[in-house]
Amino acid sequence: MPQVMVVARNFMDMVAALPAAKLDMLYDSAFICEAVLRSLPPLAKKYALQMLYVSAPVAAAAMEEWVLDEYAAKHRVAIDRLLQLRVFVEVRDRRKEVSYKMNQKFQGNMQKYLVDGGSLPREPIPSSVTARLPTLAELESFALEQWECFLLQLINSSQVERGTSFSSSMMRTFQRGLLSSRDGEAPRLTENGFQFLLMETNAQLWYIMREYISSAEERGVDPTELISFLLELSFHTLGEAYSLNTLTDVQRNAIRDLAELGLVKLQQGRKDSWFIPTKLATNLSASLSDSSSNKEGFVVVETNFRMYAYSTSRLHCEILRLFSRVEYQLPNLIVGSITKESLYGAFENGITAEQIISFLQQNAHPRVADKIPAVPENVTDQIRLWETDRNRVDMILSHLYEDFPSKDMFDQCCDYARDHGCLLWEDAKKMRLIVRVEFHSEMREFLRRLR
Repeated sequence: MPQVMVVARNFMDMVAALPAAKLDMLYDSAFICEAVLRSLPPLAKKYALQMLYVSAPVAAAAMEEWVLDEYAAKHRVAIDRLLQLRVFVEVRDRRKEVSYKMNQKFQGNMQKYLVDGGSLPREPIPSSVTARLPTLAELESFALEQWECFLLQLINSSQVERGTSFSSSMMRTFQRGLLSSRDGEAPRLTENGFQFLLMETNAQLWYIMREYISSAEERGVDPTELISFLLELSFHTLGEAYSLNTLTDVQRNAIRDLAELGLVKLQQGRKDSWFIPTKLATNLSASLSDSSSNKEGFVVVETNFRMYAYSTSRLHCEILRLFSRVEYQLPNLIVGSITKESLYGAFENGITAEQIISFLQQNAHPRVADKIPAVPENVTDQIRLWETDRNRVDMILSHLYEDFPSKDMFDQCCDYARDHGCLLWEDAKKMRLIVRVEFHSEMREFLRRLR
């Protein structure tokens, strides 16, 4: 059974993974503080605002009284997120009782923000200097073209337009974990690479940005500075021009790299050069649900497994080839069929049935998108059945928890694991549960706090 690719839900997952000292450095920027506050779950956001003008630590037991008993699990998730992002800092007194205090840097910056109001990271260049800038439609077209060129080069470098050039060093960074090669052999897509191609654009973007940030130290760049700039970039106004002279050397190099992916467009004037953020850049600090794509779908699947894709994109054609048999292609129409053989090829490459079904549903043509279901049930059922034919046994590394002292603690642990998507099995009668192995350390810490 292929492992499903894990992608950070948003930039805040990368921020939360930073060491405490680095995270505190980020909070020197008011933009980072605002981005973190925006990203918090509703209950965590309420707690942060409630504590904004409280200087003394508040006892954890007192905070638990802020919610009704039935919302205890959501309370724990909210507190856990605030601690992960160091918005709250845990304090213990002599009696070892836990209290929470707000991060001083975060608190100070947010107080100033509420009193003085927000400001732009940098002022845009006046229109008298830039003359004509691209329209929002032209900017979106540029971003889409650049992103498609990157994905096409990932599939097969020979399919990229000659006029488009990606620096080899940056392509190696962007493609990390997506391609593998042996001595003397051409690079080929890994399981993660095949799964990556079926993701939503925003999920793809966050994967690439995660790799870009994680490899920053290899390029002699501080990851904290890079994360700070990328989050700051999301506060720029879509379609406005900003001078490159206002950037540091690290930021200027990052902008050139991001331009290759379509996050910004670079332009040269007579005396000045500037960058223009696209929608890909302004969505960087949003979550998957907040920035879900509104693009129009193009695929129609019929009950006889025939598939019609109304598209002129070569990328769409190559992605459809990953799990279907493309029979012929017209200037604006791709005709194919979903077969057992084509799906077996996809499963061999690490693509799952759910990923294929999700792709077909998310990209359903407007004529069928409003139907329930958008993809015929007999087709989705058969895709799942063909997958189970190959994977009759599913091996998942996991941890078993039992011998809970109370039913209440068991229920809270189940809710906590379920909210994080890591609960595999539960037995309420015998108070036993199983979670994914990668969630073991978080669950152990959660249990420690409950006790």
